[in-house]
Amino acid sequence: MKVIVPPLKSQGIKTKFVPWIFELVKTINPKGKWIEPFLGTGVVAFNSGFPKAILNDVNPHIITFYKGILDGTITPQIVKKFLEEEGKKLSRANENGYEYYKIVRTRFNKNHSPLDFLFLSRTGFNGMMRFSQKGDWNIPFCKKPNRFAPAYVTKITNQVRKIQSVLKRDWVFHNTGFEKIIPMATKDDILYCDPPYFGRYVDYYNGWTEKDEELLYALLASTPAKFILSTWHHNNYRENDMIKKFWNKFTIITKDHFYHSGGKIENRNSIVEALVFNFDAESMAKHNHSVMPKIINNQLNIFMPGEDSFIKQRPLVSR
Repeated sequence: MKVIVPPLKSQGIKTKFVPWIFELVKTINPKGKWIEPFLGTGVVAFNSGFPKAILNDVNPHIITFYKGILDGTITPQIVKKFLEEEGKKLSRANENGYEYYKIVRTRFNKNHSPLDFLFLSRTGFNGMMRFSQKGDWNIPFCKKPNRFAPAYVTKITNQVRKIQSVLKRDWVFHNTGFEKIIPMATKDDILYCDPPYFGRYVDYYNGWTEKDEELLYALLASTPAKFILSTWHHNNYRENDMIKKFWNKFTIITKDHFYHSGGKIENRNSIVEALVFNFDAESMAKHNHSVMPKIINNQLNIFMPGEDSFIKQRPLVSR
């Protein structure tokens, strides 16, 4: 499966998991709508191919950006011209580009331009998307003044063009809480939920508490639709307590993954991802722990002396 990659970047993007997710979707072949209460970058939705969809995110800038592509106010040509012009200003700015990054950041925090949002998404440190309590962009510069080289601008432009080609008129966008979206689902629909991961990194728009997880569980436990939930299962340091508390009541399959994000050691580690769902899928492998390639990272070995590798798999939690 060739995965369509969206123009917006964010840590935790599910690009590598798209084939796995849709392998699971194909086991039930749903006939209704595709519904995502937590759209994020949109990578899963844009690969779904469903003629009808309900797409939601609590972050208004994500929804505004993709609605702009859908209604034609944001086009590949507009994006190309914008990034070429802004890229030149970035490359010529003082402080190794940081001076102009601050100008765009200030401008976005005032006017909330979707094009500025795209610019910040592609120039923020480590592909992160984070907002302050005031709703302001809150990510430092990636320190690459020549970020928007011609090849990079072409890449982003082509990504916008691809999203433009897959968006459908019967896809409806919302900017509200997940608790208002999940009840819209009927028995023929499929819900895909990728909420902020409890106990891991969140931002102002994506704060997440145990009460949120409990509400999500209650809504999914009672939905007439089929659902798939993405979450984390465990890593080398700890287990996701929400698996035992809520999600073990459903079917779970897992896959190894490696994140290299953020400044904390625990965020630079292997992690076991999980798909939780409420239907039978006997053809799906339960987990792939034994087939993950060995990855060596010298930086992490500094913090974990005496280990041949920082990957030290633990058995699955009983469920």
